[in-house]
Amino acid sequence: MSAPTDMRRYISLKEYSVENTHAADFPGGFDGYDDTWNQENFEKQFQIDVSKLTDDEMEFDMIGVDASIANAFRRILIAEVPTMAIEKVFIYNNTSIIQDEVLAHRLGLIPIYADPRLFEYRQEGDEDGTAEDTIELQLKVKCTKDQHAAKDATDPDELYKNWRVTTKHMKWIPIGNQAEIYSARDIHPVNDDILIAKLRPGQEIDVRVHCVKGVGKDHAKFSPVATASYRLLPDIKLTEPVTGEKAERLAKSFTPGVIELQEVDGEKEAVVANARLDTCSRNVFRHEDLKDSVKISRVRNHFIFSVESTGALKPDVLVGEAVKVLIGKCRKFLVELDSNADS
Repeated sequence: MSAPTDMRRYISLKEYSVENTHAADFPGGFDGYDDTWNQENFEKQFQIDVSKLTDDEMEFDMIGVDASIANAFRRILIAEVPTMAIEKVFIYNNTSIIQDEVLAHRLGLIPIYADPRLFEYRQEGDEDGTAEDTIELQLKVKCTKDQHAAKDATDPDELYKNWRVTTKHMKWIPIGNQAEIYSARDIHPVNDDILIAKLRPGQEIDVRVHCVKGVGKDHAKFSPVATASYRLLPDIKLTEPVTGEKAERLAKSFTPGVIELQEVDGEKEAVVANARLDTCSRNVFRHEDLKDSVKISRVRNHFIFSVESTGALKPDVLVGEAVKVLIGKCRKFLVELDSNADS
């Protein structure tokens, strides 16, 4: 592979530096290459491969885009895909040791399972809300002594009833005609075991909360992801055969599974098994006799995305919604360009 082609495709990891980090996706960057953006070429190169998908996590490869596009997609996932979250807390009674402000803050960060696509944004200045833009939940718990507890019992689970206030105590209160449209399975806290407070006999909490639609750039409680990150695909090449004890040290210098040992003519030889697993720690450069035996790079336009949902929406739905937001931004930008050109 020629040097210019190598520089255009790979970011090189050296012992004390990272080279070729500048973007190569623009015209004139390299002699002899026409890097003018072309939709037909983009469609041929662009690819998304899903490698892992569960109810909470998704890992996929986004291939053929510039880092600016990949990062825009990551930021949209974190801050611009809407969800439903608790915005107003109405405290009717709180005799627990938790202050009202702290209780309201704890409630606000509880992820709510509700499809935000079915609701509208609440109008500014509207304090009451409507069935189209508000979800109401009630938390009403009172701790009492268990009259049947053993005299020598010391475990609070045996001594008291309802001493642990968790999200399972939060009940959905339909507004307007919501009961005809949704069921209790459609609206509830994501998990029913999130601890809110601990009570003792005589203490109680009685609150109602309003959930509204919002985005993470307004408040972190609206962010639909626990994590949304990407890394470049590692590329590892051995520049010479590495055998025997050196091969064993080479394998230990990388993440398990990256380098494997094979028997060749009765001797162990190192081979690259799965470069994708590598974290690019560059530990191999600590060994003077190994540092020149391996070349570590990252593929410039191959991004491995990891998305972990808070549970409000499934990760594949979040990715689809993020794409819609990005498309909307592009359309708005084109409209602005046209209007500026006309003026």
